[in-house]
Amino acid sequence: MSPDDDMMPVFGRVLTAMVTPMTPDGREVDYAQCARLAAHLVDDLGNDGLIVNGTTGEAPTTTDVEKRQILDAVITAVGDRASIVAGVGTFNTAHSVELAQQAASVGADGLLVVTPYYSRPPVDALEAHFTTVADATELPVMLYDIPHRSGMPIPEDMLIRLVAHPRIRAVKDAKANIVSTSNVLAQTNLAYYAGDDAYLLPLLSVGGVGVVGTSTHFTAAAARTIIDLYRSGRVQEAAMANQQALPAFQGVFATQGCMMVKETLALRGFDVGPCRAPMGVVPDGVAARYAQLLENLGFNA
Repeated sequence: MSPDDDMMPVFGRVLTAMVTPMTPDGREVDYAQCARLAAHLVDDLGNDGLIVNGTTGEAPTTTDVEKRQILDAVITAVGDRASIVAGVGTFNTAHSVELAQQAASVGADGLLVVTPYYSRPPVDALEAHFTTVADATELPVMLYDIPHRSGMPIPEDMLIRLVAHPRIRAVKDAKANIVSTSNVLAQTNLAYYAGDDAYLLPLLSVGGVGVVGTSTHFTAAAARTIIDLYRSGRVQEAAMANQQALPAFQGVFATQGCMMVKETLALRGFDVGPCRAPMGVVPDGVAARYAQLLENLGFNA
């Protein structure tokens, strides 16, 4: 199988969960910088798509009006050459439906729907939540399975059932259970994306298609190389490329990922502002060490 064949997954292969630039005091979203960062990620680093208004985009702290304007800024900047997937998941089904419809009205290409967090609905209610949001628009849906944040995994049998829904097409997999993922992939055609950068190569080995990354604000080229090498059958070279990039994939989480990305971007001349509370600031020297690591590994853009 050639890496440049026409079997491109629904949202592409290399996607970044984009941070949301703020003004220096964090009170306002900087929409011009949203557009600038989106263009950098797509045009300079080669991302196939962007996740907007996700966790890394500080969705819990932005208003619905801000979410709409962020999407509009990003779609205007790069929507003609990248998939723009809107994070719309909340722990309120009605609110998630409203956000889904808003994203569709602005022109998003897809929806990211996380497991409702904190409230831990029973299994039947969880399934109803996903199908209700998927029914709300005509957009393809990526489910976000992240039990260490949501409090519960999406059960395997539910994922297998949900593939029957015409718009549930993909999973952002942050469960870190390769056997569970393998079971679902053996019985569905869901497009599985690594929800943790370092999980990319193991996921490819059981049928995954790509990554929704955090370090890919800087390492998208390495992720692309790993995917292309693996899909070309050059498995040992893919493993070597993964080993080389692994310190960068993991290092972005030396502190909270959104905080680290923002401060590292700032060190590289991007005016992305701070994170809103309850996020804080990166401890002294941590971002500088990560920036130096990126430089040492050749991630200079």
